[in-house]
Amino acid sequence: MVVWLVGEDGRRIRAIDPFVPTCYLAAPPSIREHVFRLLRRASCRISTREVERYELGAPCPISVLEVSVHAPAQFSSLTQHLIRACPDAQFFHVDVSLPQRYFYDRELFPLVHCEADLTAEGRIQSIQALESPWDTDYGFPPLTIMELSPDSPSPNPNHGGHGSFVVRMDGEERLLEGDDADVIQRLNQLLVRQDPDILLTDWGDSYLLPRLMIMADQLRMPLELNRDPHRSIGTRKPRSYFSYGRILSHAGARILSGRLHLDRHNSFALAETGLAGLIEQARIAKVDLQQMARTTTGTGITSMQLETACRDGLLIPYRKQEPEAFKSARELLQTDQGGLVFAPIVGYHEQVGELDFSSMYPSIMVRFNISPETINCPCCRDEPAARVPEIGHHTCRHRQGLVPRTLAPLLDKRVRYKRLMAAATQPAARAVLDQRQTALKWLLVVSFGYLGYKNARFGRIEAHESVTAYSRDLLLQAKEVAERQGYRMLHAIVDSLWFVKPGAVRADYNRLAQEITERTGLSIGLEGLYHWIGFLPSRVNPLMPVPNQFVGLFDHGAMKIRGIEIRRSDAPFLVKRAQAEVLRCLSQARMLAELREQIPQALEIVRIYRRYLHDGHATVEELAITKSLSKEPQAYRHQTLSMIAAQELLARGVSLQAGDTIHYIITDADAAYLPDRARAVAGLDGTWSYDVSAYDSLLLKAALVLLTPLGVTATSLNESTAGC
Repeated sequence: MVVWLVGEDGRRIRAIDPFVPTCYLAAPPSIREHVFRLLRRASCRISTREVERYELGAPCPISVLEVSVHAPAQFSSLTQHLIRACPDAQFFHVDVSLPQRYFYDRELFPLVHCEADLTAEGRIQSIQALESPWDTDYGFPPLTIMELSPDSPSPNPNHGGHGSFVVRMDGEERLLEGDDADVIQRLNQLLVRQDPDILLTDWGDSYLLPRLMIMADQLRMPLELNRDPHRSIGTRKPRSYFSYGRILSHAGARILSGRLHLDRHNSFALAETGLAGLIEQARIAKVDLQQMARTTTGTGITSMQLETACRDGLLIPYRKQEPEAFKSARELLQTDQGGLVFAPIVGYHEQVGELDFSSMYPSIMVRFNISPETINCPCCRDEPAARVPEIGHHTCRHRQGLVPRTLAPLLDKRVRYKRLMAAATQPAARAVLDQRQTALKWLLVVSFGYLGYKNARFGRIEAHESVTAYSRDLLLQAKEVAERQGYRMLHAIVDSLWFVKPGAVRADYNRLAQEITERTGLSIGLEGLYHWIGFLPSRVNPLMPVPNQFVGLFDHGAMKIRGIEIRRSDAPFLVKRAQAEVLRCLSQARMLAELREQIPQALEIVRIYRRYLHDGHATVEELAITKSLSKEPQAYRHQTLSMIAAQELLARGVSLQAGDTIHYIITDADAAYLPDRARAVAGLDGTWSYDVSAYDSLLLKAALVLLTPLGVTATSLNESTAGC
């Protein structure tokens, strides 16, 4: 295993650790004899032995054959050959990535401060961590960063334009332009001279590095992206995948050796949690940093569970073979209900308090010991305390499950980070702590989804159902505690509740939170007090509430906004900006009476933006609409605006797949000739124009959703904001 180390003297050291990965298989004697024959033909050293190991939740161990491969580079091909040749054997530990296995076995993690004993040839004789992944006071390692971006006005350079490259390092910016040979030569010079540890790119996986590699290959010039001269650049193909009801696109990967390549446009973790959060996830999940940047957060929580299983000596199955137990229609209706949601009372309300359960679902898993092997265990079926509310499941009271053992330290560390944030006095330190706790929050969020995911290593739908059953019961308990004290509940959604009580102040809400915590056993805190909050109506029926659509002004001046254009990725920037200005206008009010007094100013803002549109001043950047393709372009039957733009890109030779994002302008929404209705941003020239009426409609809708609860109708909004 190649391991890169940063020495105390600053040297970057390429070391080799003689790591021997193992796998296990269970099979009858006849199949084992076949396995032995195959192993004798292997081109590397193989050692085997008979051992006993436990499967998750099994009362007794099973006898398995342990196969050790002394050439890690051949581990994957060898195990896949065995799987194909022995389809009736049961395999374990064969598809956990080798870097993760190395971290588990050596009790190390990415960017760990460690002590290593090396030979003169760079072989690691011993290596051990000097810190724990659960430490909160660790510092950043002394890594240097070079940024590389396309110098292109296009929102996605893959859709058009082949401009220059911009390199940034140590506060300096350089433009790489000229012919291809000059660009490659200058980039190589910078890479060799600066020798960065991290190459931080924009569109690096899908555009920059592929383009540079093609240029260098055509010119037969070297490309010094890798620090490790023995390795080539790792490549993974683009793909589409389904996640939480959405089709997403992954741009593939360009993986470097000896330095890290991180693409800001191909990393959920980097976008949501920043570099500090990405490092935090990689440390506790024990996933290689380049992999952690490009994978789903679920891979991180899965890796943590896999490490727990390895540490406990449990077998990790190649493919989970436990189907969901049969349920009648009545049982499905009873058990598969999800979280509890109370429809909000539409309109604006003042002096409201919001209480949130802290990491509710993971906390339920830990407190009630919910794990695949603890649900409906044979030892606790008759214990009343083990029963899950409402449904017929029960949990084990005698042994702690794998999932709770994995999540407990994660919950504890996030609590410690939040305490450190509250005590932090320096904005920079607070920002780093916030990125780290946000990274942990995302791991905790996906832990619930993976508990019921059919392909998860340690998923089981009955465990998933038990978590939501407990959550419904706990939310009702919180509601009962509050109503007994005279509070009125305005809204509740899974783990958050909004209450109002005349005269109640912060201390009252804090006491309420404490009483709910004591009653439920789960921590709940005061998210904040609102001067006012508006639960917004459906755009189709103004009398119908929408649970996840609201705006509120906290007493400390910040706003909480959910479900409207300003939070949507597909709304034009002009519409978002107009809605933000209307919200800033409304935020000058502290009481409902003052809120209504702000209506004339809000209407004036809308009028100014409508005039700006009608006068033709709006720019491409202000009007661009961003949409994701929900399926392969050829699978669309209707000519939607996004499909029209996609077809334009396809005609220009751009490759598109399900999940890809496209950017377009509405040019004439009602044009008889379909291609005239929308234009892809990447294909615009100096002759383009936009559909004023279409954008005017989007602008009015964004304003109306905020103003309808204040008595403004669609007709009055249109009439009062029209004209000069």
